[in-house]
Amino acid sequence: MTGMSKLLEPVFDAVKARNPNEPEFIQATEEILHSLGPVVEAEGGEKYIDVAKAIFEPERVVQFRVSWYDDDGKLHVNRGFRVQMNSAIGPYKGGLRLHPTVNLSILKFLATEQVLKNAVTTLPLGGGKGGSDFNPKGRSEAEIRRFCQAFMGELYRHIGPDTDVPAGDIGVSGREVGYMFGAYKKITNRFQGILTGKGPTFGGSLIRPESTGYGLVFFVRQMYQAKGDTLEGKTVIISGSGNVAQYATEQVNKQGGKVVALSDSKGVLVDEAGITDKKLAEVMDIKNSRRTSLREYMEKFPDAKWTDFSEQYDDEEDKCNPIWQLKCDVALPCATQNELNAAGAQALVDNGVTIVAEGANMPSTPGAIEVLRKAKVAFGPGKASNAGGVATSGLEMAQNSQRMAWTAKKVEEELDGIMTRIHADCVSTSKQYSTDDYVDYPLGANITGFLKVAEAMLAQGLA
Repeated sequence: MTGMSKLLEPVFDAVKARNPNEPEFIQATEEILHSLGPVVEAEGGEKYIDVAKAIFEPERVVQFRVSWYDDDGKLHVNRGFRVQMNSAIGPYKGGLRLHPTVNLSILKFLATEQVLKNAVTTLPLGGGKGGSDFNPKGRSEAEIRRFCQAFMGELYRHIGPDTDVPAGDIGVSGREVGYMFGAYKKITNRFQGILTGKGPTFGGSLIRPESTGYGLVFFVRQMYQAKGDTLEGKTVIISGSGNVAQYATEQVNKQGGKVVALSDSKGVLVDEAGITDKKLAEVMDIKNSRRTSLREYMEKFPDAKWTDFSEQYDDEEDKCNPIWQLKCDVALPCATQNELNAAGAQALVDNGVTIVAEGANMPSTPGAIEVLRKAKVAFGPGKASNAGGVATSGLEMAQNSQRMAWTAKKVEEELDGIMTRIHADCVSTSKQYSTDDYVDYPLGANITGFLKVAEAMLAQGLA
């Protein structure tokens, strides 16, 4: 990673000093600040230093107790959170994550990314993130419902259609959103668009479940068009097998590409013949209905190959997740943060990858991004390539406000247009602030999002 502007080093030092035990938040802050040198060093850019001091401090952090009873009548106590990071351009918007790893560092990093991601969509949305250290795996339907109702029993005080509109994230699908929405409606006696990702029968938008995966592939299509090429005939590997990975696979198939690998927490599935729509239906049944390991795919399609995860892979070691060792044209990290390290990026480069685009939040380490940059591999950062979900959430909010339901075709066309504009803004900003012919998508996305939020903050007195 290139050096940080000396004008911004004191800002970063202050963030580290105030948040010493929050590595994910510090990593996200450092990555953004590295991009902002050309902005603060330009004529008149000193005003943005004050913005940088303020933008990395949440406007509000809410932490609360969530008490609930399991099916045996045993009391469990979890922590609930909502980080309301920035509302300069609109109400806070960002997902709720239910996972045992949830803590303030992870939520503040996600909220920071969300602020810029929402800004680059061109929609009037601020940024936030929330969730709980509750683990839904292995819990019954009734237990998940009771937890969601207890969680909303506190969260309802802090959200609203013009204040904060959460959505889903890891561990929160349409089912959980439905339980939370029902609890909110019962507590407040109001039917409002206070959550997105709702079911289509009570205010949800069509294409919302597909939107992050579809938007990711729409962005990749634009990256190829910028190269004078298309996705047709390209080999794609996708980490993860949840909502984003599933619908990214579906859209790659529509674009004429071939997905040859998916993964989950247990291992990597490789199907060199391609995961067709028929095979994808089996993946969806395994992950969405049976909620088991992708390894079961082998029962119906024995020609596929499976590799168990026997160890963890991190950026400190000279080894990588086996999925990144596969030969491909396109790699889409869609699982979790820091899953693609420098060793994995180098393996991709050695095997001829031409595009890497993030479908998750910060899945690539700084070392991985630097490897890809040096190799001139086109790299789409999550705050741009992963913006399809929040973009369609914004469209859902618009439909709720209008008391209307758009057709799937209209929503998909709007989503495609938003991802096309995001790509164009990233390219034009990169060309404006970079002296290199290489399109630096992270630079373009960070500066585009930062400037939009910064101008609003300055106009409001940095309030």
